[in-house]
Formats: sequence, C-alpha cells, structure tokens
Amino acid sequence: METPAKTYDCGIIGGGLAGLCLAIQLADRGISVIVFEKNQFPSHKVCGEYISMESWDFIKSLGMDLESLHLPIITKLGISSERGFMLEHSLQMGGYGISRFSLDHALARIASAKGVAIMEHCRVNGLQNNGNEGFEVKTALGNFHVKVLCGSYGKYTPQFLSSKVSDAGNETDNYIGVKYHIKTDLAADRIELHNFKDGYCGISKVDQDWHCLCYLTTSRNLQENAKDIKSMETNVLHKNPFLKRYFADAEFVNENPLAISNIRFAKKQIQTDGVFLLGDAAGSITPLCGNGMSMAMRASKILAGELIRVFEQKQTKEAAAANYKTAWNNAFGRRITAGYYLQGLFGKRLTTDLTLRTLNYLPGLTNRLVSLTHGDRF
Repeated sequence: METPAKTYDCGIIGGGLAGLCLAIQLADRGISVIVFEKNQFPSHKVCGEYISMESWDFIKSLGMDLESLHLPIITKLGISSERGFMLEHSLQMGGYGISRFSLDHALARIASAKGVAIMEHCRVNGLQNNGNEGFEVKTALGNFHVKVLCGSYGKYTPQFLSSKVSDAGNETDNYIGVKYHIKTDLAADRIELHNFKDGYCGISKVDQDWHCLCYLTTSRNLQENAKDIKSMETNVLHKNPFLKRYFADAEFVNENPLAISNIRFAKKQIQTDGVFLLGDAAGSITPLCGNGMSMAMRASKILAGELIRVFEQKQTKEAAAANYKTAWNNAFGRRITAGYYLQGLFGKRLTTDLTLRTLNYLPGLTNRLVSLTHGDRF
C-alpha cells in the first residue's frame, strides 16, 4: 500500500541562498515549508562570496547576527589589466565577505529552528501539477504534496521543468567558473578584479581568515589547455602579473578547486510549469558585478511578499505571478543588461587596459558604472 504524501503549504527545490531566505520569511508568517536539497549542509559552492551592503539589514532581519561574525567590510576596489595597470576606486556602498559554506549553513540552521523541513540528500525526480490543488513532488525520499512550489535550484534547470532563456545580449559563449579559498596578504577592506584573456578573477577576504579567489572564463580557454585547469592557469591567468603573484605566493587551503561549467548570464523566466523561480534559476548577473547573492536575497523578499498574500487569500497565484514578474524586472532587468555589456569591456588585453586607464581619469563615470550593478538597501 502506497504511503500518503506529506503535505506542506510551500515546497522549495534547492536549499541555496534564495531558497533558504524565502523559506525563513514564509516560516515567520506561520506558513509550512519544505526544502528539497540534493546535497547537504554545510558545503562549498562556486561563488565570489562578496555581498553588496544593500542586503545587510535584510539578512540580519532573518536572524543572523552579522556583527558577531566580525566579517570584513569591503570599501575599496582594484581592477587590473593583463598589461599590469591597476585602477583604484572607492566603493560608495561597498560590501562584506562571507563564505557560502558559512552563510548557507547558518541560514539552514535558522530555517530549521523556525520549523522549516529541510530534506538533505533529497533530489527531486519529477512533478505532477494538479492545478489549484498544488503539486505532487516526487523525490528520492518519497512523495510530498505542496500547495505552492518554488524553484531555487541554481543555474541548471532540472529535466522535468521546461526552460527558456532570454536572448538578451545574444550571449553564446560557454563559461566555466573556478573557485579556491586561499590565505594571502590582500587587505580585508579591498576587493580586486584581475583580467586575463577571455576572463577575470575576483579576490576578497571572507570569514575563517580566508580569501576567496574565484574566476570566470570561457570553456575554450580550458579546451586549448588540454582541459587541464592547472595548465590553463599557468598559460593564461599568469600572464596577468598580479594574478601570477597570488598563485605563486598565496597559501591554498585546498589544492584542487571547485569548478562548474556550462554557465551563461541572462534573464531566464520567472515562472515555468506553474513553479515560481528565484535566484540563478530565474537569471544571474555576471560575477564582474559582484551582486548575485544580493539579487538572490532581494528576489526572495519580493516573492515572499507575493506568496504571503496568496496564503492569506488576498490574491490568486496568477496575480502573484504577474506581480512578481513586474517587480523582478524592475529590480533586476537593468542590472543583468548592464552586467552583460560591462562584461564585454573586460577579459581583453588591449580593450580592457584602455578602458581602465580612461576610467582612472573619470571617477564620476566609474561610480556611475558601479551603481548600475547595485540596488538600494532593502
């Protein structure tokens, strides 16, 4: 005899930053939530680990005592070209550094303490959309019934959901992301972006006395170096003298990096097959802009407000979807477009060098470009 499916108000596929923030906000309003996470907490993720200060008050409101963590507050920016020029700039809003290992783990503990059911090692294998009755979610740990379903599964769309990616920017390159944690002498209040052929690398301080070193490049660079990351770093990244020094002098916490492939940066869709999407599942900003995590948290706040009204029977799911789409576009449309075009100026030997040297004499324009990738505090 088949075991009846357990029932929850809201199900969330993916226990990343956006999903956990959404779960906590809904749980605070008495809404029962289950999170389906294919891995376990804590875990490392390929991520720049710099968060804009716009999200500081929000993440504190979820229950994180950020002050007690003594996190690095980042107010200075350096951007280098492969030819050895460094643009220096003061960040108006700035940000803070924290590893995803620490952040996601803390949020998962907060969510669990507030009654969220977090199912680790629980891969979703399929869905059955029952219309107004909700969804039957089929997982490795059994079946669950949820009235509303959200997707916070990251950059890769599950096979059981339809996927549509915007052609904004006509982006065709296939990117890879690589991340290390290192120990180095870079000042705690500083983030650096270092350009190299067809890519750029960000370095900034996080918790645990670590620095995050994370870079993005095309898969073509990897293929041209026998698909070997170490060879690519030696032959491509080390041509930037600043990067060469970091790779030579820093202490690498782990010798082998985390890596992901098949990355693209564009708006996708806000809802698919009746599932509300947020975080990288809905669209992601280029790492150059350093605000993917703040975008994920802001999206969770927007969606939480709409779903709370659904559960309070103040609007339909259809109205929530329409309102969420409008708010999402207003909050992030400009950022994603700006990030794409800014990315086009970087990762090129001559163009990048000339751009940085020009911006060095135009601090007002530099401020404007940085502001295009940031939002107001929320």
